[in-house]
Amino acid sequence: MTSPLAAGRDADVFALDEHRVLRRYRGPQDTAPEAAAMAHAAGHGFPVPGVYRAEGAELEMERLYGPTALDAGLNGELGPEETARTLAELHGRLHALPPRSGAGRLLHMDLHPGNVVLTPEGPVVIDWTNARDGDPDLDLAVTALLLAVVSESALTPLAELAGACLPHYVGHVTGDPARLVDEAVALRGDDPNLSAGELSLLPRAAGLVRRAVDAGAKDARP
Repeated sequence: MTSPLAAGRDADVFALDEHRVLRRYRGPQDTAPEAAAMAHAAGHGFPVPGVYRAEGAELEMERLYGPTALDAGLNGELGPEETARTLAELHGRLHALPPRSGAGRLLHMDLHPGNVVLTPEGPVVIDWTNARDGDPDLDLAVTALLLAVVSESALTPLAELAGACLPHYVGHVTGDPARLVDEAVALRGDDPNLSAGELSLLPRAAGLVRRAVDAGAKDARP
């Protein structure tokens, strides 16, 4: 197989042809739950790639064309407020879907600008590896925490973009990203893909999320 079209921390994406890609995890993985989450979202009109096959560690999907919201934000095509609003609107649409079970709403649990592809038909959400059912505020907390962690890193201008997005994101969402931020910290802390440096930023990032939510609440008061 040719070189990967894209590579993440635990998976590679290969182009099969003009219409299909193959996402292959490097370690043991059952892609069936990921495909099931995407099928539920797609069945209710939420924008996800089409899934053609889910077998073991391989997921064959529709090939998307367009920059990610991260790329568009870094090159100036998308401003921080518009980037944040896109994330907030996608979360709102996702959490409004009918539940799959009595365990809460479908959550993405990794919604950040790098996982939104801006196709000609509109934004499409990718990478449903961490999807689960639960409290929508936990999904919001994870996204806010991810933005806060990156804003505290040395990855400029990425850090600048994340820092500028955070207050707009918490201001646009329907829900409370701070309410379950400690649970989000615990979940991220259990991620084996995080470096020691990223783990060390989690407590400070949680504080940033709380302050951003508090500041937004103060600004909203008459």
